[in-house]
Amino acid sequence: MPVLDRVRTAATAAATAAATPRRAPRAKGAAGLGVLLALVATVVWSGSFVATRGMADSVPPVQAVFWRWVIALLAVAPFAAREAWRQRAAIRRHFGYVALAALLGVALYNTLVHQAGLTTPAGTMGMIMAASPVIMAVFARVGGEKLGARRTVGLLVAASGVLLLVGDGSPGLDFAAGDLWMFAAALSFASYSALLRRKPEEIGGLAFLFTTFVLGALMLAPAYAVSVTVQGGFEADAGTVGPLLYVGIFSSAVAFFAWNKAITLIGAARAGVVYYLQPVCVAVLGFLLLGEPTGPAQLLCMALILGGVALGARR
Repeated sequence: MPVLDRVRTAATAAATAAATPRRAPRAKGAAGLGVLLALVATVVWSGSFVATRGMADSVPPVQAVFWRWVIALLAVAPFAAREAWRQRAAIRRHFGYVALAALLGVALYNTLVHQAGLTTPAGTMGMIMAASPVIMAVFARVGGEKLGARRTVGLLVAASGVLLLVGDGSPGLDFAAGDLWMFAAALSFASYSALLRRKPEEIGGLAFLFTTFVLGALMLAPAYAVSVTVQGGFEADAGTVGPLLYVGIFSSAVAFFAWNKAITLIGAARAGVVYYLQPVCVAVLGFLLLGEPTGPAQLLCMALILGGVALGARR
């Protein structure tokens, strides 16, 4: 018996010693994956502002948003519909939460973005949306999440770059009607991101994504019917179908899955710091694809944003 006891003790100690050092690398790996996923979502969403601006004159906003989510549903259904059906009891129990997430992140946010795209350049849309990480950080702090000194400084540095970028290199701000629509979109998106931290664990990521897409499309259906009746439909050609496929598949299905997973891994505040890269990406894409100007003042402000992101994304 003493021999067996010694063997058991040695085995337990070895298992404990082997498990202890692995916790930190796993935590670091999860944080790195979360930052990477937030970056993927941010870059893909940057392209959606350019696509939204590009079809602003040909597709009414509500119709664009409705078809965006129909396409997104078709894209995720083969991977998510079965999981959502298996978890239908949990979805029913938390239906109020899922419906609120669909309203804020699917129906409302994207409609506001497309409405802003009627009058606001893509670069400006991306700059204003960069205000949402500030709101995310406030929500996170109210919810008890500690931001830390380094992340707070990084957020402030990036925020100063955004403010200067919107003011064209000066502290003064001059907002048009489309800019105000974008501020409303930023508030909606930040609220959605903060809500993700409370997602019930019993609802899987794909099931949650699929259900919010379904509910969001249903919420938009009445407004879509009114838009078609009053404004008429749009012509399906390369200039409309291409952007709709991009915002439906990549900006909706791919980016929302990546962003939701990033929130669960690193939290809304830290993911929000990575989101500050969006105005830089949108400005570059707007310059390359739409010919929107980018001058020295914009480049200086982008450097502030990138520096703030690099500082705030680290632990």
